[in-house]
Amino acid sequence: MTAGPPVVRTAACACGQLTARCTGEPVSVSLCHCLDCQRRTGSPFGIAAFFDIASVSTGGESAEFLRRGDSGFDIAFHFCPRCGGTVYWYPAAKPGYVAVAVGAFADPTFPKPTKSVYTDRRHPWLDMP
Repeated sequence: MTAGPPVVRTAACACGQLTARCTGEPVSVSLCHCLDCQRRTGSPFGIAAFFDIASVSTGGESAEFLRRGDSGFDIAFHFCPRCGGTVYWYPAAKPGYVAVAVGAFADPTFPKPTKSVYTDRRHPWLDMP
């Protein structure tokens, strides 16, 4: 039995100008409850899919926002200068990986999170599976 072609998924900002084309399955999918992810997404958490940097190609113009994460390491967020949507980021704590916002794939069949981080900041009304 031969394996089929690798899965290719494309994440995009709201206006479609900024993209991240990801080949293969994510290394991990993480649900983050940190306050900065809450601010970035406007929701009670953010979900990131981590890919090997070599399996992601980006397109379009991005603006970058650099901030120190709760981990103590810098994170370089890339967002669309037109619509403001964050599509991907480079976490210094995980060199060689790029994180892609799961919501930017707009794919309800995307693999579910395999871990939850900063759970001490989880909203108490939020039931987790």
